[in-house]
Amino acid sequence: MEPTLKHRWILEVSGLLPSRPLSGEGVAPSGVEHRLPSVGGRINEEDIAAVRDRARIEEVVGSYVTLRSAGGTMKGLCPFHDEKTPSFQVTPSRGYWYCFGACAEGGDVIDFMRKIDNLSFVEAVERLADRVGVQLRYTDETGPRLEPGARSRLAEALRLAADFFVEQLSSPDAMTARQFLAERGFDREAAERFDVGFAPRDGRALLQHLRGRRFSDQELVSSGLARESGWDFFQGRAVWPIRDSGRQVVGFGARRLFDDDRMPAKYINTPETLLYKKSQVLYGLERARTAISKKSQAVVVEGYTDVMAAHLSGVDTAVASCGTAFGDDHARLLRRLMGNHDAFRGEVIFTFDGDEAGQAAALKVFAGDQNFVTQTYVAIEPTGLDPCDLRLQRGDAAVRELVARRVPLYRFVMSNLLQQHDLDRVDGRLAALRAAAPLVASIRDNGLVAGYVRELAGLLGMDIEEVRAEVMRAAARSGRRSVTRRGTTADPRLTAEPAVGPALPLLPSPGDRLLTTERQTAKLLIQNPNLFPDAWDGLTTADFTHPAYAAVFTAVEKASVEVGAAGVTPDTEWVHQVSAACEADEIRSLVASLAVEPLPVHGEVTVRYAIANSAALQLLTVMRTIAALKSKLQRTNPVEEQHKYNQMFSELVVLEARRKALHTRSIGAAD
Repeated sequence: MEPTLKHRWILEVSGLLPSRPLSGEGVAPSGVEHRLPSVGGRINEEDIAAVRDRARIEEVVGSYVTLRSAGGTMKGLCPFHDEKTPSFQVTPSRGYWYCFGACAEGGDVIDFMRKIDNLSFVEAVERLADRVGVQLRYTDETGPRLEPGARSRLAEALRLAADFFVEQLSSPDAMTARQFLAERGFDREAAERFDVGFAPRDGRALLQHLRGRRFSDQELVSSGLARESGWDFFQGRAVWPIRDSGRQVVGFGARRLFDDDRMPAKYINTPETLLYKKSQVLYGLERARTAISKKSQAVVVEGYTDVMAAHLSGVDTAVASCGTAFGDDHARLLRRLMGNHDAFRGEVIFTFDGDEAGQAAALKVFAGDQNFVTQTYVAIEPTGLDPCDLRLQRGDAAVRELVARRVPLYRFVMSNLLQQHDLDRVDGRLAALRAAAPLVASIRDNGLVAGYVRELAGLLGMDIEEVRAEVMRAAARSGRRSVTRRGTTADPRLTAEPAVGPALPLLPSPGDRLLTTERQTAKLLIQNPNLFPDAWDGLTTADFTHPAYAAVFTAVEKASVEVGAAGVTPDTEWVHQVSAACEADEIRSLVASLAVEPLPVHGEVTVRYAIANSAALQLLTVMRTIAALKSKLQRTNPVEEQHKYNQMFSELVVLEARRKALHTRSIGAAD
């Protein structure tokens, strides 16, 4: 009985059956003629008209841009300039396209090909003729003869090279390559599906093969298939063809197989050529393009075998960057293909290793996240397995589950940052907040900021208002417009740059609503110190979250000790004494402003008013403490740490009682 393809593949790998070509028995498929571009002459006008007529503009443009029907026209995001609202319009009935946006470009199907791939007129016609099956005729003329475009020659050489590599994978010399694929869970059928090939160890096999197809050595060097020294660029490696979104081969990626390979890199890629720009191509894009458009999702993995594993597992939106990190051009490419009219509907999911390198990669993507219109996510297997190894060890479902367990990129980066701090300590939580606030402040979608503020407050066990205030300060420092609790934009609220050295932080803005209670209490301490009961009604520096206001209270305490209780009266001398107790000129300036700024009351300022402000400020402190204690309780096992848990629970009961009492006082009610 003839073994199945899968069984035969395994037997070949094991050496129990002789290898055979993937197509036929040792020869290329019959009846296949590889047309080479004609040399010289001008393309017949009738043939140009035939190309223009047969090349359906909606299909050609649709292979680069996601188009959506809009009556008699089709619309999408313009591929020639960055935009979020679709202004690019195609009219199939007329065979024309036009951008009503910034670039104002337009034309027919040939013009589109010229612009999208930077082709000459002849090259664009030749490319489309190949696509729609028009045999071009060239008319001889007196005068200069036009050579066909170099781009078409290079594309043909790359296509033939891809076929050659695929055939070589079945040769006896490719046993190691087949073994490599089989060990990673890829049988013969998978290799055929992804056109995986093998570059012979001979060193000149491809060069000689393409010379026989009338390609010059210079053309092979220009296409990245050969080296100037006269050797094949890829030797003794497993090879994957890299295609553009129109399925044209533009380059290759190759994996090291043999220990004596003189190229030490595990993976090498085609060098930059007229066709291959590593920052502008994604492996697997031609396969994933339709699914990416349909699902408004792209899964970015790290390698060729990861793309194979993802697609074989049912994740048909997987792509990978080729020989370079995922960059801005890749982001723009995905954005065009996803064609989101709702800017935040789609998602780009990155899979990284769970090690430090993976975390560093996530941070790098985070730095460029503003280039995405869609939301970005991270999917990391806790055991550190990549999609290929995950499929091999746990099956297809595990790969699908990996993608399904994605978390927002911001949350992943923020969680990793918080892990670097001791959240059981007050100073650790404060340091974590100051480190995480710039991340939240940089979030592109204003509607998400409030949610991330709440989430960060929960992770830290801190008061949400304190977290929001720090996020707004971070936004101000970065020069971004920040988001208030209502979601509207507000100008940066800090009035000065940080002092050099160990000086106090930025002075608070008088209009900062999140610090209103602190400012009102500070003004009362300066203007009406006599209204406070003994020991400043229980106020401490910890009640002031802004360092500048805390410094003012420290100066108040110091001044009151020096003058004694009898000397604390609302006069100019008191303000001078507090100012003299300040350790920085900035705080002295703040004291002066607090002394002259009016209080928001009509008539006489009463003791009840002062106590209400004091209680309101202390209430915020107690609420922060309660939140921190609840956070710690959530991290404590009530069974394994019963004594500790019960002790904290008792503290929580006491704090809740104090919270209720302070709330009563803060609204001006009697004790």
